[in-house]
Parts: sequence; structure tokens; C-alpha cells
Amino acid sequence: MSEGLKIVIPMGGYGTRLRPHTWSKPKPLIYLAGKTVLDYVLDQMMTLSHPDDVEYVFIIGPQGDQIRAHMRGFHPEKKVEYAVQSEMRGQSHAIYQARNHLKGPLLLVFSDTLTEVDLSMLDHEQSDGIIWVKPVADPRRFGVVKVDTSGKVESLIEKPSDTSNNLAVVGFYYFKDAGQLLSAIEEQMAQGIMLKNEYFLADAINILLGRGLNIRAEQVDVWLDAGTPDTLLDTNRYLLEKRHDNSAEFTGYPGVTVIPPVYIPKSVHLENVVIGPNVSLGEECVLKNVIIRDSIVGEASDISQILLENSLIGREVKVHGQALSLNLGDESSAT
Repeated sequence: MSEGLKIVIPMGGYGTRLRPHTWSKPKPLIYLAGKTVLDYVLDQMMTLSHPDDVEYVFIIGPQGDQIRAHMRGFHPEKKVEYAVQSEMRGQSHAIYQARNHLKGPLLLVFSDTLTEVDLSMLDHEQSDGIIWVKPVADPRRFGVVKVDTSGKVESLIEKPSDTSNNLAVVGFYYFKDAGQLLSAIEEQMAQGIMLKNEYFLADAINILLGRGLNIRAEQVDVWLDAGTPDTLLDTNRYLLEKRHDNSAEFTGYPGVTVIPPVYIPKSVHLENVVIGPNVSLGEECVLKNVIIRDSIVGEASDISQILLENSLIGREVKVHGQALSLNLGDESSAT
């Protein structure tokens, strides 16, 4: 079924919750556990029956040239079309910018959440759409679905005021016919259905439900968020623990103590350091006289004489001195 499938990934937003890092690069290009967030998003598609037969549609913003360069450098085999969102007017508006590329079945994936899903199920899918969800303790900061006893979606509620519906939408959707979704978005915009001056996808889906489409909810066990500093560090911990720890490669190095899980490239230079747990380093980092844990450090950063914990350090950052927690964007310095 994946033949003819379009995978739409909106990534045109400003990533304000991850500043200062997103001043210099788009949010999907932030590194954790040895890869960019975008690389992990693309990894999710490998459970499709024919992952090489799909076409990607990326909706990019002002920093989109970096996305294009990353795809040329690391994923040249993938078929990618690009649409530009020049003004930020919400999720539905972003999808509508890609309308000329959309026809047939559509998988919509937001770039700041990672899940573990088996997409081979789409080969035999009978419904008009799927919304992937996960039960959460407090759903009030998410979009949630209201379902009937069979799992059919009755409605979506964006940021509910109570906790009666706890099935949070994880940012993963399937639509059998992209044209139906685009038609609903057109109706949404024509009616001016907005929240805080943005067109939310939940309202477009409610229009589809009102037209009688059969959309069902599918629960996921794992939902990782890469949209804020705290959740990015949490996601880094999970990925290191589950499959990206390479601490065994650094045992026996003089002056280097590694506490797993960690991800350390071979190109780093380490002197008198304690690294871990839950640390991801970028290529060509230099660490001297450093204790670091629960942190992510971007490529080519130079860090010395410091204790770092719960920190996000961008690329080409120079840090020297005493500190406990830092959040520094690319090409910064701190002494």
C-alpha cells in the first residue's frame, strides 16, 4: 500500500521553545543520540512494507535551505518535494501550502515528536483515516480524541479544559485520500475556524468527521517529544538506553571514565573526563577536565574545566569555567 503514499512533514515553524538553538538552525536538525531529530523521524518510516517507494513532502520555512542540504548530504536516495510556508498561520495552513503535491493516500507526521509504530498495517487498512494517540495523565496541553466503544473517532478537542478524555494526539495521522483533507481545510479557512489566530488541524478533521468519514484511533506505546529543552533531554535518555549507547567502545581509555548510556563519536578528543550517564556528544568535540551528565553537546564544541548537568550545548561552542546547567546555542562562548 505504500506505493503512491505521500509522507508530509511540516517543519516551517520557528521552534521558539528550543531557542537559542533554533536561531541558527531549524528544530528538526537538532542532534540527539548521534542523529538529528529529522533522521529519527525518517527512521519511523522503515516499518512501511515498501519504504523506498514513498515520496516525501517537506513543508519548510525561512531556514529551509539547511533541510535541503541535510537531505542531499544524508538521504540522497529519498524522493522529496518541498513546499514553503512563508507565514505561520497554523497546522492546516502549513499542509495547504503543499496542496499541489498531494493526491492519494497521505501520512502526516509532525517533526517534533517520535513514536514507535508498525506502519505495515496500512497495507490492509479499511478506514478513511487513523489518528495515533497515547493515554496521558494530564491531557490539557495536548489535542485529544473522543472515541466510541469501537475506537472510532467522534471528535477532536484542542487543549481541553478538563481531563475526561485522556487520549492525546501524538502528531501522526493517516488519510486515505489527501483530497478530502484539503477540501476540509478549504472549508475551515473559508469559515475562519481558528484558535489563537491559527488554523489547527483538529478543526479540519472535525469537518471530515462531520461529513461522515470513518477515522479510527490507534494507540502507541512510545511517544517521545523533541520540542522543548527538557523533553529533548528526556528523549535523548530514552534513545541512548534503548539502542544508541556506544559506551563499550570507550572502555580502557586513559583519563576517560564513561558511565553508560552515552553516544560518543570516534572523532572527539577527551582528556581527564567523566562522561555519563545520558550524554550525547557531536563530532570533533574537545573535552578537557570535564564532568558531564544528562546533556547534549553539538559538533566541534570545546569544553573545559567544568561540571555540566542537564545542559544543551550547540555546535562550535566554547565553554570554560564552573557551571552546573547551560542552554547555549551555536557558536556561543561562556567562561
